Order: sequence, then C-alpha cells, then structure tokens
Amino acid sequence: MRELQPTSAPVRGFLDWPVATDPNEWSADVALLGIQHSEPYAYDPRPNDQARAPDAIRLRSEQICYGRDQWDFDLDTPLAALLPRCIDMGNVAWSDGSYDDYSAAISDRVRHLWKQGAQIFALGGDHGVTIPLLDALDAIGETVHVFHVDAHLDWRAEVGGVPRGYSSPLRWASTKPQVTGMTQIGMRQTGSARRPEVEAARAYGSHVFAAEELYEKGWMPVLATIPQGSAVYITIDADGMDPTEMPAVMAPSPGGILYREIAPVLRRIARAHRVVGMDVVEVAPSYDSANGITAIMAGRLVMNVLGASWAPDGAMRRR
Repeated sequence: MRELQPTSAPVRGFLDWPVATDPNEWSADVALLGIQHSEPYAYDPRPNDQARAPDAIRLRSEQICYGRDQWDFDLDTPLAALLPRCIDMGNVAWSDGSYDDYSAAISDRVRHLWKQGAQIFALGGDHGVTIPLLDALDAIGETVHVFHVDAHLDWRAEVGGVPRGYSSPLRWASTKPQVTGMTQIGMRQTGSARRPEVEAARAYGSHVFAAEELYEKGWMPVLATIPQGSAVYITIDADGMDPTEMPAVMAPSPGGILYREIAPVLRRIARAHRVVGMDVVEVAPSYDSANGITAIMAGRLVMNVLGASWAPDGAMRRR
C-alpha cells in the first residue's frame, strides 16, 4: 500500500467525534470520511454543490444528536451506551492532478480501516464517490451484499467516456468479485438508465424494487433478498428519499421513501447483518431549507445504522 497522506480537517467533527487527519491516528472501531468528488463529467462543474455536503452534514451534528447522553428514541437508548471508539478522518481533498490518484487515495484510507475490522461511514459528494469505496472491499475478507436506496438505477457502464461518475456506481459494484448480490430499492420516474442498463441489472441478478412495489408488497420481500449472515454495504442516494422530507437534491422525484419507513429497515439490517460500510450521497446543500432538514436526515440515517450495529443485539457487537 502506498504511503497514506493526511486528510483535510472538517469544519466540525461528526457528532463532535475526535478529528484524526493524521494517518498515525487512524485506529478506531468506527470511522467517518468525507469524500467530495467523483470522476467528473465534462459538462458538470467541479467542484459541484454536493462536494460541500460532508461539512454541511457535520455542521448539523447538534441536531442529528443533541448529545451522547440524551435519550435517542430511534435507538431506545442514549448513544453513549452503545458507541465504541469513533473518529472523524476529515475529507479527502482533490483540487488538481489525476483522478486515478485521488480515487486510489480514498481506497487506501478505507482499506487501512477495514483491515482493522472498523465500520466505515462516508459522506458524499455525488454517487460516484461510492466507487473507490467499492474498490476497497477486497480488504473485508468476506463477500458483501450491496443494499442501495435511490430513485435511479445507476447502472451505466460510462457516460461520455467517464466510467466512475454518478450514473455508474452499481454497475461498477457488479464487477467486484467481493460483491455477491444487490438489493436496489426506491426506483421511480426516469434517469440515465435505458433498456440495456435495466436488462444488465436483471441479468446480473440484482433485486430491483420500484418505489411503488414497496407500498404494494411491503418490506419483507426486500429484507428476504439479503442472504442470512452476509456482510452488507449500504449506499443511500438522498434522492431515493421523498423530497418532502429530504428536499436538497439535484434530481427531486415525488413518491420516494419516507424516514419512518426506512429507519426501522436500516436498524433491522444492522442487527441481523454486519454492516461493514455505508455512504450517504447526493445532498446538495444550496437547495436545503433554512433548518437544514436534508443534512439532518442524512445524519439520522447514519445514526440508525450506527446505533443498531453496536446495540447489544447488533451484528458489530456480536462479531
């Protein structure tokens, strides 16, 4: 592994966790990393608005969790009763140079923590930031099922010759030998997927649930697609949620998933399966409401997985 370089300090540690930007300090049970960029498309600005999201979410820490000793009704306990050693590694900065080097630097950081057995949370950035995390799954030491929440399929092999942009992370996941299956939920309306992408996802064996199916069939068929005892990687695009609750996205689509639906599902997954990593992406801070509800929602999605993972009956506690 190449020598790791420091990350840039965040504006505030997530939930006021200790900030550790020096590689010598990267030892923890839980680590959070801000990833601001994916491989850019020629027609998109760089940095785009989502690059500001990791710090925008951190700045809402007090509203995400009022304090480690305060009772959390989603978790049915104070967070302090659950959490092991947690660090905020800061952001992986990229202003110039090779995207290959930038992507490899992200993967190296994540491998470093996964080899220690840590649980990784990442804040994007657009959905392409998931790709270097997927590249590091070889450090897990076991196969992984990907659980994907999104309005869009994200199965493009490339867009304009760019293979690692925000339209491609789930197609990229299908090429990873460590990924043995996928569950994709919340798809609705139109995006970059065409017939070939839909057929490719189905041929791979991905379990794709359009948003309407969730309301018609309920959540048990979704949970049944995750093999018992498998490790899980969760990736949540903010536009998979309903824009009435998570409005600050670039591509809002009516009819999305509600917090009261997904929060218990995430907790159930985290109790039954070892969630090795999770990202929340595509928050566009410039579009958020004055009270920052989208950033708060992003943090609460992390909190539900984090808390359930380390609860007495959580999979990370049982390992």
